[in-house]
Amino acid sequence: MNDADALKNVSVGKVLWDITLDDPKKLTLYLSVIQETYEGLIKQDVKPDMVFAFHGGAVKLISTDQEKISFEEQEDVEKVHQLLTDLQQKAGVKMESCSIATRLYGIDNKTVLAGIKPVGNTFISVIGYNAKGYAVINIH
Repeated sequence: MNDADALKNVSVGKVLWDITLDDPKKLTLYLSVIQETYEGLIKQDVKPDMVFAFHGGAVKLISTDQEKISFEEQEDVEKVHQLLTDLQQKAGVKMESCSIATRLYGIDNKTVLAGIKPVGNTFISVIGYNAKGYAVINIH
């Protein structure tokens, strides 16, 4: 199967993944599907250009400080961290975290995973990337 109709005359697949999901088990599933989406675009000769914007409760899952994570969730959070690292290193996905959300959830920006850039406000990121032609896909 392919997506030829949707991808006709498309050379770059620009997408901003707007991530607020704070359930590590579900986020692991979504990140696996995003990885598959990346690979599907490559197979169909479309260059993926992906950005992740983390805000809301999702910022708890991108911190190296696991104090706010229950013991039962820690293994799934480690899987989230590994998938994010893989997406950054192997797929070149850019990632941002919302400094408003980290402040509201008591997360120190210094504990945000390497490669995830703290920005002032990811709502502004969504506005900017959308204006640049990125599709916005919500992961809530």
